[in-house]
Amino acid sequence: MAGTTVRDLGKGLYLLRRPGLHLEDLSLSADLTGTLGPRLEGVIFPSVHRSERGLPALTVHPIGNLGSEARLGGLPRHLTPVPARLLTEAFLRLHEHGHDLGIPGTFESTHHGPLLSVPSFFLEAGSSPTVWEDPRVHRALATTLRELDGEPAREGPIVVGVGGGHYVPRFREVVRHRKVAVGHLVPDHHVAGLDAGMWEELLRQTPGVQGILYARSPSSPPGRLTVPVWSEASLSRRDPGLGTRPPRS
Repeated sequence: MAGTTVRDLGKGLYLLRRPGLHLEDLSLSADLTGTLGPRLEGVIFPSVHRSERGLPALTVHPIGNLGSEARLGGLPRHLTPVPARLLTEAFLRLHEHGHDLGIPGTFESTHHGPLLSVPSFFLEAGSSPTVWEDPRVHRALATTLRELDGEPAREGPIVVGVGGGHYVPRFREVVRHRKVAVGHLVPDHHVAGLDAGMWEELLRQTPGVQGILYARSPSSPPGRLTVPVWSEASLSRRDPGLGTRPPRS
């Protein structure tokens, strides 16, 4: 990877800086493996988030394309593996730091590239230059990355989350108050277009998955799959003593 700089931040965390836009890069996994070798266990992309409304937000999302288009990198109907427990922990910590700044933390549903073969997700500051240029926001993202020291001991089943809009708002509350870790997240507008092969891709690319969790009552289970389908009410309550501090209202 010509022009690449890797900085060892300690505790198994490496910062990689490289030229060019990574969204369209289909060789990124191979290039990263060539640079880091067996040290490469996963990738987190600190980035910026853009939206038409430009509302301040700190976001976390899995990577991949659920449909037949790949407008922002990757390949149609292909997903990148997601480390569900780490992604959920990242959200909870980013949500807490955002609360201190008066900026909400949120999930986004699975979308856009690049396509990787190692567990990965995005950690983003959005959604306007005012937020992107705020040093406090940079610090919140950096602190969150520092706090993700190894695989967190988050309890509860690993699930594929289904339901809601692009920001899947119900899952913000689910992970704060229930024992669960979310992997790939499917918004309502993609559900009807998922065939059996895409459901299997969602399960395959959520390592350790134990079920499918609907944000509402699972009135339309996705056919013959090897995992159970749950509703939020079926999950046990989260012990506030686990992981981060008790959820703030």
